[in-house]
Amino acid sequence: MILKSDDGDIDLAKVLRLYPAVEVNYEGEIAEMSLEWYELNSSKVKLVDYVLVFDFTKHGSKELDKKRFRFKSKDELIVAINEVAKYL
Repeated sequence: MILKSDDGDIDLAKVLRLYPAVEVNYEGEIAEMSLEWYELNSSKVKLVDYVLVFDFTKHGSKELDKKRFRFKSKDELIVAINEVAKYL
């Protein structure tokens, strides 16, 4: 199944890992963290985006191969997860 988006097409059959996350800014550094971590530490960092990560990185590879869909709210992220789940 090919998922079409404004950011490009994603072949869901090639996705090795799919997970929700947040991107946060901590002292000028951008980092990807779990939703759970963010909920526990939201007062210490600035939220950049909620993201749905499609990870194509093969085990042992040094080069990361990921695409991210970005959302401004957790609710938007949950809607997207449910939409993608229909195709998996």
